[in-house]
Amino acid sequence: MLPETTDVLVVGAGPTGLTVAVSLAGRGFDVTVVDDQAAGDNTSRAAVVHARTLEVLEDLGISGRLTALGIHARRFTIRDRDRTLVPVDFDRLPTRYPYTLMISQAVTERVLLERLAELGGRVARPYRLESLTQDAEGVTAVLSGGSTVTARYLVGADGMHSTVREQAGIEFEGGQYAESFSLADVRLTGGVPDDEVVLYFSPAGLVVVAPLPDGTHRIVSTVDEAPRDPDVAFVQGLLDSRGPRRERAVVGEVVWGTRFRVHHRVAGTFRAGRVLLAGDAAHVHSPAGGQGMNIGIQDATALAEALTVALSGGQADLDRYTADRRPVALQVVTFAGRLSGLANVNRSLRPIRNLVLRILAISPVFRRRLAWRLSGLVYR
Repeated sequence: MLPETTDVLVVGAGPTGLTVAVSLAGRGFDVTVVDDQAAGDNTSRAAVVHARTLEVLEDLGISGRLTALGIHARRFTIRDRDRTLVPVDFDRLPTRYPYTLMISQAVTERVLLERLAELGGRVARPYRLESLTQDAEGVTAVLSGGSTVTARYLVGADGMHSTVREQAGIEFEGGQYAESFSLADVRLTGGVPDDEVVLYFSPAGLVVVAPLPDGTHRIVSTVDEAPRDPDVAFVQGLLDSRGPRRERAVVGEVVWGTRFRVHHRVAGTFRAGRVLLAGDAAHVHSPAGGQGMNIGIQDATALAEALTVALSGGQADLDRYTADRRPVALQVVTFAGRLSGLANVNRSLRPIRNLVLRILAISPVFRRRLAWRLSGLVYR
């Protein structure tokens, strides 16, 4: 049953919303989380947790649980078929987590939900936000079924099609990539590593191959018109035309797959009075580099700190939240867009691109900067 009042109402129970809730509940605040799904997703698009994200989750009692469940991928490479263009090693990064943690978003959400329950919180389902109004004292949210909750602050963590953002009148500036994306979790044999994330460049588009703890590999690729349910033949065709050539990667089974389109957008502001945005409600971009969920979780911990101050009487940190996090979102959108652009250069420019990348990759400084960017440590 929903309360009539709460300190903070969080709309959306994905990783971003759950992280906000865990952070605030751990500080003793009353937090209510609502989500319009009857149950949490058991499939997911995100599968990467970077070093900086693990750092910010450490104080919440989350990082140790996640690292025990995922694959510690200490290397990321950009390749053109069998040729390595840019190798990126995370081993020497100044962090307790010198690797990319490969773990399904569904598992990340489960761990966050378990931690929230330990702190006495829960997610109320299914409740859809219908409308919101605010005044100098708080925000009143009308939910599906006629339920009303009044909160001192409201957090929109309800994804790209955020009702919170629309109700708050915040613009979502940007556009949409022309290509669609295909995503599939598959069982593979052959020429793909089981402890490394690989981004393959190809004239036909990019394809990312990444290992998951259950023995499957996550395949993400750009396609003009991706099928709703990619089958073995379709994924095999992607790998044959874009992936390793010397030792063929063979798809044995598609465990799960989907398609989606990606926008590159950033909200005009992350705050409208007592309404705040985080995660995909505030910014979306290409999946290249695996930054999306990570930046959302980092938003969440920063927002929880700002709300902690605000709930004690001072709102200056809420403006600082937008001032700090919106530039990060713009950087991530630009970085992910550049990776996608490099992957999709036309055939005539491909040799030039490869030569430039291989020359740059000779420099330890270039490789180190790329490792810092991918790991998120650049946003400390």
